[in-house]
Amino acid sequence: MSWKNSVLIFIIFLSCQKNQDKALFEDSHNYLIEAVELKPLINKSNIKVLDFRKREDYENSHIIGALHITRNDIEDKSYPYGGMMAKKEQMESLLSNLGINNDDTIIIYDDNGMCEASRLWWILQNYNYDNVKILHGGIVGWENINGETTMEGTEVSKSNFRFNETPYMKYYVSKNKVHEALQRNTVLIDTRNNDEFTGKYHKKGAKKPGRIPNSINIDWAKNINYDDNKRLKSIEELKNIYDKLNINKTDSIILYCHSGVRSANTTFVLTQLLGYKNVMNYDGSWTEWSHFNDLPSVSDHIQ
Repeated sequence: MSWKNSVLIFIIFLSCQKNQDKALFEDSHNYLIEAVELKPLINKSNIKVLDFRKREDYENSHIIGALHITRNDIEDKSYPYGGMMAKKEQMESLLSNLGINNDDTIIIYDDNGMCEASRLWWILQNYNYDNVKILHGGIVGWENINGETTMEGTEVSKSNFRFNETPYMKYYVSKNKVHEALQRNTVLIDTRNNDEFTGKYHKKGAKKPGRIPNSINIDWAKNINYDDNKRLKSIEELKNIYDKLNINKTDSIILYCHSGVRSANTTFVLTQLLGYKNVMNYDGSWTEWSHFNDLPSVSDHIQ
């Protein structure tokens, strides 16, 4: 075989792999949307775009028609620690104030590798709202196709949004359930960075450094081309990361991080892209766990 034929075969292989990955992304229950797909839909009345960045970034430039939200908007403030998922009624009030109707499609974007967007996707999934998409690549992806941006605010007509069923809480797990899972063969994945995992330091909000016993550390940022285009890595790359765990697609998996945000991104990757069937995200994560001295914890550093 000539070198020209070899090169041609290699190019065809790469093209097929790229198309396969694209097909798998498109197959992820349609929860991902590309910027080129959003562009012709942006002015439709049933498309509601949510900007999940800092307020100053939104005010400086945002996708035309986008509404602004923050983590505070989707947190339940009744706990003595932060980051807990907003209750159903709070979410209904938020979405109503944003003028979102029950038959609208919600498009969420951020500038943090779809981490923030995944948290809202996770909450909406728990409350049975499926008509939601994450903008692949976030604001960077939109800017890369010269999507229209503006500094102007978006007018809102208040709606009466209601979740229409008893919440399934399909990807949610509580502190007590995590504690019970320690007695079983549940796979526990800590999606924080290695310094947080080992207890070298802890972020604001946690009472102490450390981790939940028997945890495996896989930093959520490994899912993303974080220092590049903020897009998800290819399906093959993602498989290589998680296949090393030697776990079955039906095994019980609990994910956590500092406050259930980064682990929401890994929840999306495992369930929607890699086909794991029994994945839960611990809402309170290390922030909540660290507040209870009767719960077991491990640290590799002397405090």
